[in-house]
Amino acid sequence: MAASYRAEVVGSLLRSPALKQARASYEAGRLSAAAFKRIEDRSVDDAIALQEEAGVDVVTDGELRRSIFIDSVAEAVEGITRTPEPGQRVVWHGEGGSDEQQVAEWTLAVTGRVRPRRSLVTEEFVYARARAARPVKVTLVSPMTLTLLWHPRYTPSVYPDTFELYEDLAVVTRAEVEALAALGCTYIQIDAPDLAKLVDEEGRRFFADAGADPDRILTDGVDLLNRIVEGVPGVTFGIHLCRGNSRGRWRSSGGYEAISKAVFRRATAFQRFLLEYDDERSGSFEPLADLPDDKVAVLGLVTTKRPELERTDALLRRIDEAARHFAREQLAISPQCGFASEIAGNPLSEADQRAKLKLVAEVARLAWP
Repeated sequence: MAASYRAEVVGSLLRSPALKQARASYEAGRLSAAAFKRIEDRSVDDAIALQEEAGVDVVTDGELRRSIFIDSVAEAVEGITRTPEPGQRVVWHGEGGSDEQQVAEWTLAVTGRVRPRRSLVTEEFVYARARAARPVKVTLVSPMTLTLLWHPRYTPSVYPDTFELYEDLAVVTRAEVEALAALGCTYIQIDAPDLAKLVDEEGRRFFADAGADPDRILTDGVDLLNRIVEGVPGVTFGIHLCRGNSRGRWRSSGGYEAISKAVFRRATAFQRFLLEYDDERSGSFEPLADLPDDKVAVLGLVTTKRPELERTDALLRRIDEAARHFAREQLAISPQCGFASEIAGNPLSEADQRAKLKLVAEVARLAWP
């Protein structure tokens, strides 16, 4: 399978100040739903235009209709409610090794059985499909991402086995995949930061604290992801792995060799693996050799965590290095993650974002003329 999309995006884009203000006004009851949707629509128009002008091969709606990347689930299913206090504690690491103990800012938790209330993302796709001249990719979250909303007070009484929670969301997500395919979607990405968190002990403890065996994530969890997407004709499926992305911070550190044999070889239903590779925390390219020959490795070489623009020649050298471990014709390039996994966004300007997207497209043209 050739890498037909050489220049990729991952998902989220920075929200404009106008969109942030509109969402705040809407949530406070000062702006009607109709007025908010008009502003949201215009923002998506701008996001698509930005990506197409930059020259990337596939676009998203920037996840601009979400306040955080898991909103595609949190706002669309039953069983997730606001609680007096957050559940899981998360340690975010900053530049220079600074650590920040942060209780998750969203006070959402799994308090009941997860059942569909409405579609997860068909609004995102249908609107973007009508506006985009290039192929549109839609992003969905891995069921294991709901570990973020596991709460020690509420969740165990509903889901004594955390994997039952994952199974329930997998059923909902599979139905969404089939609905998207019926609407003409040809590229769906599953965001699975949960898998990349398993590269270090801190990430493994995160799952163990929620009653989920980390080793089982790499077996039953990956099998669950396969079942969500397998057997759907006409759709390319990608899986995105990163080590945490919030306001320029990260959660886990370590090379893919800790999970590559389990994930790269077991996730057989996915054609494209979008891999974070923007700094030394991601390790070497050697684990790419564990990918089957018919897969595509999308190298996330351009960081979204910092404004500094990478050098073109340095990125081309890194592609050359990766090609020593995996066939060059099966490689592509992207940013390492989204620019705004949550509404606050990473510490870059819109000009920085534009420059980085253009760089991705330029390097792709040079690396694969």
